[in-house]
Amino acid sequence: MGRLIRLPLQRRSDLTHARPPRAVIVSASVGAGHDAVAKELETRLAEAGLNVDRHDFLDLLPGITGKIFVGTYHTMLERAPWTWKLLYGGMDNPRMMNGQAALFTWLAGRAMKRALPDDTAVVVSTYPLASQVLGRLRKRGRISQRVHTYLTDFSVHRLWASPDVDSHLAVHTVPAEQAEGTECQDVHVVTPLVDRRFTPVTKASRAAARQRWGLAHDAKIALLVGGSWGAGELEHTVADVEAADPRLTCVVVCGRNEVLRARLQEAGVTALGWVDDMPSLMHAADVLVQNAGGITVLEAVASGIPVITYRSIPGHGLTNAAALDQAGVAPWARSHAELAPLLDRAIRSESAVPAPWGVDAVELLLESAGLTHLTAELPGVVVPLATMENAR
Repeated sequence: MGRLIRLPLQRRSDLTHARPPRAVIVSASVGAGHDAVAKELETRLAEAGLNVDRHDFLDLLPGITGKIFVGTYHTMLERAPWTWKLLYGGMDNPRMMNGQAALFTWLAGRAMKRALPDDTAVVVSTYPLASQVLGRLRKRGRISQRVHTYLTDFSVHRLWASPDVDSHLAVHTVPAEQAEGTECQDVHVVTPLVDRRFTPVTKASRAAARQRWGLAHDAKIALLVGGSWGAGELEHTVADVEAADPRLTCVVVCGRNEVLRARLQEAGVTALGWVDDMPSLMHAADVLVQNAGGITVLEAVASGIPVITYRSIPGHGLTNAAALDQAGVAPWARSHAELAPLLDRAIRSESAVPAPWGVDAVELLLESAGLTHLTAELPGVVVPLATMENAR
């Protein structure tokens, strides 16, 4: 019979220390851009060894408040864009912005606090109202963790700026400078968090993508997008693009706007609904024409596809258009007359898309939380976003 070996008891503190640290990400299903960034950040933090919780800010609001909120915003964009323009401009007023922040802290503050367990080491918001609530909780001492805001827009509205959020991560020097001009604290330029499936286009990948989507291998393709809701004047954009350059064939991503998709298809336009394989569709395109300045722009840049802004939606669409133009990432065609030369330059590959560059966002977050030992778990080396290749 073997001897019974008594092992030393492990202290509770050692067990606690052995648990992976937790990261909490708060996004919002208002469109798809905030969630896309949050999902990619979740993936990369998990790769570093953290337990990651991702919350939708709308779910932290009581009852059906979140549904009413996003429904109202959607209706404004779709049926009365001028109302969104007025509201967006009005919220740039500090008094109105503070009122909004106070209201949403009252509505979501307790649920937000419950969403942050005691073992939370990293807190990141990718949505401005969530940042405002987190900042106010931080100021009142109701949460002790450092709070970070990832600025998903290329332009920085005052609603993003909470002086009580510890740091702000911007995807380019242009939004970083705008953030520093507001109340944003500790601003860093980071490499954009884009799904790693968006890789630089090559001749081979373009040929495969054209076959995948049933597009002529020798066509010149303009990919038109209006976000997950298919917002904006996309039907007019199709007509303007085709008139500006008859060589181009338009492919329109309508997102979840099935009414728009049906109208375009009836008119003989290649119109798609919600697309899961955007990396492949991006490789099929010669140029991206967009109107909001969201995550799709950075996905196109990562794919080496030139981007043009045209017929911007009101509010953030206009401010993002100006910021993208200033940064040299996406020229802004303010009129039909300006559209033709920009399209011609894009399909001739005469202009390279600049490569935004910054520190790795995950490394920055881990260092801020005192978790530098986890950076060794990060896969690979950060590669800057692609410049345009001559893949045509």
